Amino acid sequence: MAFSKIAVLGLGKVGRLAAELLAQAGFEVTAFDARPLDGAAFPVRQVDFDDGDMARPLLAGQEAVLSCLPYAFNKAVGSAAHALGIHYFDLTEDVATTKHIRALAATSKGVMAPQCGLAPGFVGIVGAHLADQFDRVRSIRLRVGALPQHPTGLLGYAFNWSPEGVVNEYLNDCEVIEDGVLKTISAMEWLETVYIGGVRLEAFTTSGGLGTMCETYAGRVENLDYKTMRYPGHANLMNFFFHELLMREDRTTAGRILTHAKPPVDDDVVYLHAAAEGWTKGSLSRKEFVRAYYPVEIGGRSRTAIAWTTAGSVAAVIEMVQSGALPRQGFLKQESIPLEPFLTTTTGRLYGKAKTA
Repeated sequence: MAFSKIAVLGLGKVGRLAAELLAQAGFEVTAFDARPLDGAAFPVRQVDFDDGDMARPLLAGQEAVLSCLPYAFNKAVGSAAHALGIHYFDLTEDVATTKHIRALAATSKGVMAPQCGLAPGFVGIVGAHLADQFDRVRSIRLRVGALPQHPTGLLGYAFNWSPEGVVNEYLNDCEVIEDGVLKTISAMEWLETVYIGGVRLEAFTTSGGLGTMCETYAGRVENLDYKTMRYPGHANLMNFFFHELLMREDRTTAGRILTHAKPPVDDDVVYLHAAAEGWTKGSLSRKEFVRAYYPVEIGGRSRTAIAWTTAGSVAAVIEMVQSGALPRQGFLKQESIPLEPFLTTTTGRLYGKAKTA
């Protein structure tokens, strides 16, 4: 059954843009945030998200929900969506939250689709597309970096993304497949150098970027991993901060210190480097998808690269579910989403305008 009514929870830069993109695509959007918001092209209701029982009443009468809230709220939102029999989408990179949503999906009436952002999300769609071009896959390597275009200081970073999410990614363990074996390794390891468009970057393991890909490709690929890209020297400093100074013991304070020191910037860039290697008719080759995404103008306003690549990804997936191009029930893996139809959706077309690095 097609749907049109969707609630968007959380109107930060990503949530507000996702709501706008969905409204432009023809959805009937109702948005909810802890703060009042003026000038929106859709109804906005103020709500206290700290109220643990808030989710189910505010979703009554909706046909779908997109949570753009910090990951800690998503278990409650997902449970409410399941109870009401409506579609559920989120942007989480948190592994425990995704496991909870997946358990709900076993008995859901609608689709349960976590991890619909950039990484996990779009990068997994791209990685699966590359892997599908081989008869047998040797490796899938996925790299994403959301960075300031004009870095300053030794960290060379700006917190254009949720501090809770970044701290989680830097500290939680990471799933990989190495030499055909599914493993869990520490974050901020396996340091390597990557060049994109002549820019030198470093890449290191972080948690959650693969979503469910290790499960999907177990027994089918020899090596699979996800790494975050930063400017050189970043990983060494963050290891010092979290482990030598023991800031890993207080994640909330760690996030507050980092965002105070490195606030968001408008001129950002998202680098994406996806590569797969494998055999076709006995011949070994490598396929790559390398892009640099910059701020774009949407609705008369400039939007940061991290905002539109994240919001655009989830909006495109929601469009595909609404149109019947994707299942409307059960658990949706990002790597099961075909890239070409994704790129032809109203919002997916944004990615086709990006610079090839």
